[in-house]
Amino acid sequence: MKKRLTIVVSVYNEEDVLEQFYREAVDILERVSWNWELIFVNDGSTDASRKILDIFADQDEHIKLINFSRNFGHEAAMIAGIDYSAGEGIICMDADMQHPLECIPDIVEKLEEGYEVINMVRVSNQSSGVIKNITSTMFYKVINALSNVEFEGNASDFFAIGPKAAEVLKKNYREKNRFLRGYVQNIGFHKTILKYDAHARAAGKSKYSIRKLFQLSVNTIICFSDLPLKLGIITGIIVALSGIVLLMYTLVTRKGAPSGYTTIVVALCFMFALLFIVIGIIGEYIAILFAELKDRPIYLIENTKNIKMDGIKRENS
Repeated sequence: MKKRLTIVVSVYNEEDVLEQFYREAVDILERVSWNWELIFVNDGSTDASRKILDIFADQDEHIKLINFSRNFGHEAAMIAGIDYSAGEGIICMDADMQHPLECIPDIVEKLEEGYEVINMVRVSNQSSGVIKNITSTMFYKVINALSNVEFEGNASDFFAIGPKAAEVLKKNYREKNRFLRGYVQNIGFHKTILKYDAHARAAGKSKYSIRKLFQLSVNTIICFSDLPLKLGIITGIIVALSGIVLLMYTLVTRKGAPSGYTTIVVALCFMFALLFIVIGIIGEYIAILFAELKDRPIYLIENTKNIKMDGIKRENS
């Protein structure tokens, strides 16, 4: 009996590329040795994406459709697709054509070799500028320095997982503030990497603003490291040592503390700045804890197509 491959695709206002994605994806999937299903997760699109996806699902039983009640974000959409997947292998990717569909046969080959986690590492990105590439590289350097988890540089939301890894993500790692590609790299199992060149977007523009990217970075650091919480202790020690040095200077020179209005103002501003930074970091961790305590669903589903719901516990059930 053939194994089944599930392709999970997050969709948010991608009406200009969906037909091209569907056509090329089906063409490649029909040539792989596995049975397949294609799960589109409509993340509250406000354009014609939902109508286009409805047509796909009505015409082709291989196409599964999940419509969220509103926009819950890319991470929630990918988790929902994994939750509803029925395949022994799952590939997560975006609909904007930046993740090359031609990599699917190579991924299937790795799944057949028994790999549970396949990280797709981006070698180049045709649509990214120099600044974005630099900030992406720096992000992974920072998170690797702060966390005890070693992340693959330039890993993306394009990845594949086997049945064991999928079961872990379905039952565990259900935090409200998520970094899915980080979870995939953190769960262990037999894993490998495949390198790829990201294509230019077929149409439209990135849905991640600078603000959203910054918030994602902050959430990632908070999810995988408690080192920022120790900043208060570290800065406290530094300030205390500075005070001792100043005291020694005063006793040795007998000239008293450094005089001048500017010196006092600068010192006070520096210490208060550190204080507010530490308070802000603590506030971020408290916000994460508050979100977890409220235990609101990661996503809510309005309806589905071509998906059997019997016996499946979902976020909004």
